[in-house]
Amino acid sequence: MEGLRELYQELILDHKRHPRNFRVIADATAAVEGHNPLCGDHLWLYVKVEGDRIADVAFQGEGCAISTASASLLTESLQGQSVAEAERLLQEVIALLTEGKGSAEALGKLGVLAGVRDFPSRVKCAMLAWRTLEAALAGKGTPSVTTE
Repeated sequence: MEGLRELYQELILDHKRHPRNFRVIADATAAVEGHNPLCGDHLWLYVKVEGDRIADVAFQGEGCAISTASASLLTESLQGQSVAEAERLLQEVIALLTEGKGSAEALGKLGVLAGVRDFPSRVKCAMLAWRTLEAALAGKGTPSVTTE
């Protein structure tokens, strides 16, 4: 168990220090702001959909290590996926984080987010990017979301 905790910490810290896809997508089909008022995490998620595929996804903002790492991992996992695959992955991650359902192993790198369940006050930090993605994929024109 200690080895798993160390791996979790290493991966989270690596994505915090070197976030992937940390940039603006000027021609994004959706740009949604996400905010966690409890701890101050704040991000913009940019999604560019071409046909039924996510051609590009990126984010900018600032937050704790868990929030930033979650957003970074999200962008890595969605590049090139179909919208349907992205929606399925979104539901799997939300179920894992909020209900402890599903398999962390089946999610690959995203499985490290399961460790957040051990710290209930940090679940919203990990959820911020995913709830923001949910709004972006829904296409309801929601300019911002909050974890509250």
